[in-house]
Amino acid sequence: MSILETLRSVVELRRFELDPVERRLAKSANIDDLRRIAKRRLPAGVFDYIDGGADDERTLAGNTAAFAEIGFRPRVMRDTSEIDPSTTVLGREIPLPLILAPTGFARIADPQGELAVARAAARAQVPYTLSTMGTRSIEEVAAASDGIVRSTAGNAVVDNRRWFQVYVWRDKALLRELLERARRARYEAIVITVDTAMLGRRERDVRRGFTLPPKIGLDTFIDGALHPSWTWAFVNAEPILFANVVGKDTDDGTSGVSLADHMHRQFDPSLSWDDIGWFREAWGGPVVLKGIQTVADARLAADIGVDAIALSNHGGRQLEDAPAPIELVAPVADAVGGRLEIYCDGGVRRGSDIVKAVALGATACMVGRAHFYALAAAGERGVDWMLEFMDAGVRQTMALTGARTLADVTPELIRRPNEPF
Repeated sequence: MSILETLRSVVELRRFELDPVERRLAKSANIDDLRRIAKRRLPAGVFDYIDGGADDERTLAGNTAAFAEIGFRPRVMRDTSEIDPSTTVLGREIPLPLILAPTGFARIADPQGELAVARAAARAQVPYTLSTMGTRSIEEVAAASDGIVRSTAGNAVVDNRRWFQVYVWRDKALLRELLERARRARYEAIVITVDTAMLGRRERDVRRGFTLPPKIGLDTFIDGALHPSWTWAFVNAEPILFANVVGKDTDDGTSGVSLADHMHRQFDPSLSWDDIGWFREAWGGPVVLKGIQTVADARLAADIGVDAIALSNHGGRQLEDAPAPIELVAPVADAVGGRLEIYCDGGVRRGSDIVKAVALGATACMVGRAHFYALAAAGERGVDWMLEFMDAGVRQTMALTGARTLADVTPELIRRPNEPF
């Protein structure tokens, strides 16, 4: 047998993939790979807005590092031939304990922005949270995700779950109008962000002078030339606006506005626990508080009867040295005693992170940067890939720890540093 024949018997040439998006995804093994691709494809200021945190970014790094401090106690021979990671969130079943967190300005990553993320979430049947600072409107997102039809036992079903995140603005009339629009568009819940009495010092944005739309200077042209695909998409798309407040008496992105100045002018630092009653009356549906960072505040949230809390430090973008959300899950779960749902928001990069959070007492996890990286790396297909990656990771971790359903994902599966095996 000749050398060529020997090679042919053991080697098959890989077909060259013509689709650049598929090529990028084929080279991705995890969320860090999507981040790396996003960094390569985006202008530096845009990437730093997505990727950066407050001050020295210790909290940002700590969110992911805290998961690595938690180990497993895997059980074996548990018959994990069938794995079911489904759970119930706000009284309705989802196939995976995962919620897509709100992220503002999604169209800086991809022209489809929030529409792409909402469609991917609808296909995966997980809740998607639209930010008040979104670049697609309440109505646009509703129309896009309502167009996604899934099949169950041969029947076409539309059961898309949309949540609307609200910042607490000084203009309560505008807030009430936004809530009414969300109700008409059949959003399921509101997520009130409660950790932005003042904007954190995001020093990457300070260095870049980041604005929306980006200000034009010599560095802009140089950066644009170095990232031609992003630049071409940006200049050929319609202007990026704060779509939910276009034409209102607030900054809507129609001119270059400093993010810090915008936040300081519009956000209401007088927010208190008494204000939650106003939101419950104005909304009339499920209420989630996002930004709880202590056991004491979790108890207060349970006492006033909100439906859920998201343990969150705003992705490390607000207070430096705030606690990592995963570290709060167990003590908060013990303190609230099942009176509300608990979502762990921050640092989730793998399905195993979701399993750890659920084992410690979380109802589900929220992910923001993960889907932002995915959107920047590969558009809508990137978000699909990210959701499939998380689902596969949850199933694999459950199988390898001996958990067939989420009811089997208990604190007994978790090992803290220096604890006995």
